[in-house]
Amino acid sequence: MKIADLRTTTVSVPLEAPLRHANGCHWGRFVRTLVEIETDDGLIGLGEMGGGGESAEAVFRAIREQLLGHDPSRLEELRFLLANPTASLYNNRTQVLAAIEFACLDILGQRWGVPVSEILGGRVRERVEFASYLFFRYANPRTGAGEVRTVEQLIEHARALRERYGFRAHKLKGGVFPPEYELACYRALGEEFGEDSFRFDPNAVWSVGEAIWFGREIAGMKNDYLEDPVYGLEGMRQVRERVPQLLATNTVVVNFEQLAANVLRRGVDVILLDTTFWGGMRPCVKAAGVCETFQLGIGVHSSGELGVQLATMLHVGAVLPNLRYAADAHYHHLADDVIEGGKMRYEDGAIKVPDGPGLGVKLDREKVAQYAEEYRRLGGYPYDKDPLRPGWVALIPNERWADPADARQPRIPY
Repeated sequence: MKIADLRTTTVSVPLEAPLRHANGCHWGRFVRTLVEIETDDGLIGLGEMGGGGESAEAVFRAIREQLLGHDPSRLEELRFLLANPTASLYNNRTQVLAAIEFACLDILGQRWGVPVSEILGGRVRERVEFASYLFFRYANPRTGAGEVRTVEQLIEHARALRERYGFRAHKLKGGVFPPEYELACYRALGEEFGEDSFRFDPNAVWSVGEAIWFGREIAGMKNDYLEDPVYGLEGMRQVRERVPQLLATNTVVVNFEQLAANVLRRGVDVILLDTTFWGGMRPCVKAAGVCETFQLGIGVHSSGELGVQLATMLHVGAVLPNLRYAADAHYHHLADDVIEGGKMRYEDGAIKVPDGPGLGVKLDREKVAQYAEEYRRLGGYPYDKDPLRPGWVALIPNERWADPADARQPRIPY
């Protein structure tokens, strides 16, 4: 069995509303590049990659000739072909490798007639629990609905998600407004849903002093962890020594060298494993084993997924015995998906792991064509820019906060 073709399609899939974060905004849609690897015997494996609001097709076109003729089961060889650790200093292909790995494992599962989770070691759970992923949001440009800016709007939004999807863990994405305002928002969540658990993520834009202050102020809440309050392992170490919460990261421990550094001198307690950032599903399973050995917690991180990558998150989450935290997903913010059957369903805050061979999902060709046309119509967007604040740049640590009293809405192509 050999790789005979590599095809890519960039799609733009609408969100319920634009999602604000510390460094900018998702401008009302996710731009994702779908990858299809076809073998010489006709099997097609699926992958997916983001690009910060931009297409990644050119990157895959550049490596296509390297892949043709390779055996998709030789994943370690493919790893060094695409992301040799020294060559990758010049062409960081970790996320590209991840999309290729997804597709190859999908092919192997189809060939062998088993779900990818069985290739990764076998399931210890059939469903993966998720946290609500709460964002401050601009209103939907078409309907004017969906804004989340005030405490009241945040509570209403969280309550609606809890009732609709069954979430019992809640993550608030911060770093948008001044820390004092976001503290009031987070405390309000704790007061409203006190029987649930909580986590806060300001995307590493606080100073060490701000992070320590915030961590002490939320000491009475049922916190899973405080995620990336500051940037850098040294900053995380300083905060960790002075706050009562566990610290989590998806920014400063995203490869095995960083994981080793954190093991030798602990700055982070919970490693959030992202199937894209870590270079695939198999590295996440390997990293989870290291974390189990050194008593580090793990979670499943979300980098903004459609159904193909969500399937990878589910298969990974299914096989990790030491997964004790509800996973993250942007998925419920999507208005639609590109897989057959539409969006996967949440039941009691969890999604069932696909049972079909491989990833267990197939592309809906009509949806792919529809959202590929949307990408051609709208183009990409700058993930690291705020559409309401042209010229604004987030600093680290940041001091240029958005004004929570500013009720203006940006004009966004939609």
